[in-house]
Amino acid sequence: MPKEIKKEKFEFGVEIKKILKLMIHSLYTNKDVAVRELISNASDACDKLRYKANLDDSLLGDDKDLKIQIEIDEENHTLSIIDNGIGMDKKDLISQLGTIAKSGTEAFLKNLSADDNKNMQLIGQFGVGFYSAFMIADKVTVISKKAGKKKANIWMSKGDGEYTIEESKEDYLRGTKITLHLKEEEKNFVDKFHIEHIVKTYSDHIDIPVELIWEEGKSKIVNTGSALWARPKNEISKEQYQEFYRHISHMPGEPCMILHNKAEGLIEFTNLLFIPDKRPFDLFHPDRMVRIKLYVKKIFITEDAIKLLPRYLRFVQGVVDSSDLPLNINRESLQYNNMITKINRALTKRILSELNKKSKKDPEVYEKIWENFGSTIKEGLCEQGTNKEDILKICRFNTSKSVDKGISIDEYIERMKKGQDFIYYITGNSIANIENSPQVEGFKSREIEVLYLVDTVDDFWVTVANEYDGKSFKSITRSDVDLNKISDESKKKSEDDEGIEFDDDKKKADEKAKDITDSKYKSLLELMKSVLDGKVEDVKLSKKLTNSPVCLVAGANAMDIRLERYLVEQKQLIKGKLKILEINPEHKIIKSLNGKLGTKDELDNLKETIKILFDEACVLEGEPVSNPSEFAKMLNEMLQNKI
Repeated sequence: MPKEIKKEKFEFGVEIKKILKLMIHSLYTNKDVAVRELISNASDACDKLRYKANLDDSLLGDDKDLKIQIEIDEENHTLSIIDNGIGMDKKDLISQLGTIAKSGTEAFLKNLSADDNKNMQLIGQFGVGFYSAFMIADKVTVISKKAGKKKANIWMSKGDGEYTIEESKEDYLRGTKITLHLKEEEKNFVDKFHIEHIVKTYSDHIDIPVELIWEEGKSKIVNTGSALWARPKNEISKEQYQEFYRHISHMPGEPCMILHNKAEGLIEFTNLLFIPDKRPFDLFHPDRMVRIKLYVKKIFITEDAIKLLPRYLRFVQGVVDSSDLPLNINRESLQYNNMITKINRALTKRILSELNKKSKKDPEVYEKIWENFGSTIKEGLCEQGTNKEDILKICRFNTSKSVDKGISIDEYIERMKKGQDFIYYITGNSIANIENSPQVEGFKSREIEVLYLVDTVDDFWVTVANEYDGKSFKSITRSDVDLNKISDESKKKSEDDEGIEFDDDKKKADEKAKDITDSKYKSLLELMKSVLDGKVEDVKLSKKLTNSPVCLVAGANAMDIRLERYLVEQKQLIKGKLKILEINPEHKIIKSLNGKLGTKDELDNLKETIKILFDEACVLEGEPVSNPSEFAKMLNEMLQNKI
C-alpha cells in the first residue's frame, strides 16, 4: 500500500499579506513584467547550476543542456515556465517562496562552503519577482527538485496569505516548473504571439535558450540565445540595451550612459556597462559593493566577490566577459589574480575618460550624473593609488561665482586672479550657510572665486588630494590667507596692461598704513587676548573680513575646522584645538571698542562685548558656545539697553 503523502499548510504573516496585496495590485503597471521576472529567475537558476557544476559535474547528470521552456495550455488556461537549473528542496520553498522580497540568492550564498562563501551573487530578487505572477494568476503551482536531491516538492498558493507544500508523487528530473492558473481576463497570456513578443522584448539577451511550446508537439526557440555584450554594437538596438539594463540592474528608467567596448592586447575582455539615471537606494549603505557580473567565455562566475571596479564607482552596473581566465577559477585566486587588477585599471580609466567626454559633449546629462553620483566619485580622491587628477577633472563644484551650477576645476583655474597661487575652498553644511559666512566676504569683494564644498567626503579628500595642475588647495578658514597680495598683483597687472607704471611710492605708503593700523589696534588685541585667555589661540587683525566684525580661523598648520569638529563628534579626537579670532579693523563695532579703550568706566562693558563677539564667531562657524547661558544673559542685557 503506497505511503500517504501529507500536505502541509503555511500562513504568511499579517504584514506579508499586506505587502503581497500591495505588490499584486500596485507594484507593476505592465503585467508582462510577471513573465519577464519568472524567465529572469529561471535564468538565474540555470546560472547557479552551471557555476556549481564547475565544481561538481555530477549535478548535471544526463541533463547537461540547460534550457528554459514556456508552455501554453489554452484549454486549461495555464502558462508554465520551466527550467532545469539548480532547483529547490522543501526548505528552499519555505524560505524563498514563503517570504516576500526574500532573495533566494542571499540564502544560496550562505549555504556555500567557507572557501566559496560570497563567490557568487546573482541579480535575482526571487521573492518579489515570483509574486508578480499573482497579477495575472489566481493560483500558482510550483514543482521543484534540487540538483543532487532525490525528492521533488509541490508548492501551491492562491495569493490569499497562505500556501501548501507536499511531496510530489511523480518523479521530476531536476529544476523548477511554475504553472500560472491564469485569471479569466488574462487571455492574452495563452496567446503564443504575445508570449513571443514578451520574450523578444525583455529576455532576448538571455544566453540560455528559451523555448516556446504550444499545442502538442509544436515549439520554437524564441530568443537569440546569445549574450548581448558579445554581439556587434551595430546589431543592437537602443531598446535592447535599455531592456538589458533593466534586467541586470532591476531598476526602472533608462541608463544615462552605455559603455560597450572590447579590449584587445595583453588582456582581452568585453564590457557592457551602464551608468543609471537614478541613485540606487542603497548607494551609501556600508555593505553595498561593486555589482559588475564577471563572465568567463560567456559563463557566469561571480558578481561582487572581486574588485572589477573601485568602490567609488559602485553605482556602475553591467557585465565583463574575459576569455583569459580559466572557467574553474576560485574566489581566492580571483582576488589575487593579476588579470583582475589589469581589468580593473583598464575599466576605471575608460569610465573616467568617457565621463570626461560626456561632461563636454552633453553637459546637461552629465549634470544629472554628477547630481546622483558626484559625492560617490569624490570618494576616489581619498583612496590610495588612484589617479586623483583624472577624478578631479570630472568633478563639478559650486563656487562663489557659480552658486547654482557646478563648474570644472579647469574652469576655476582659468578664472584665477593674477598672483593667486591657491585653489581656495570652504566646507560647510549647505551652500546657503556658506554664502552667508563671514569667511567669504573678502573673497567676494575682491572677486576671488571660492569652491563651495558641502558633501561629507569633501572634508577628507582635500587633506590627501591637495594639488591639481600644479595648484594647491587651501581652505579660506586658515589664518595665513593673505588677500592683499592677490589684490596688489591684480592691480599691478591691470596697470601694466594699461601702460601705467606701478607706483612704488604708493606701495610703500600702503605698507606704512598697514603698520599704523597694526599699531593702532595693538592695545585692543592685547585686551581681547586677555579676556579670551584659554578660549582662543590668538587674536589677529583680519585680511579678509569686510562686513562682519569677527570670525574664527584655524592656524596655518592646524586641521580644518569642520573636519576637526566631525572627528570630535565621532570620538576620534578628544577635543579640538583653540582657534584664532580675527577682527575686522574697518567694522564700526571694532572701531568703537578701540575708541573706548581709555575709558575705565567702559572696561566691564568692553569685556562683555568681546565675549559676545567671540560667541558670535563660534555660532557663525558652527562651533559650540562654551557657556550658552552666559551668552544669552549678556545678549539680553545689551538688548534691554537698546530698548
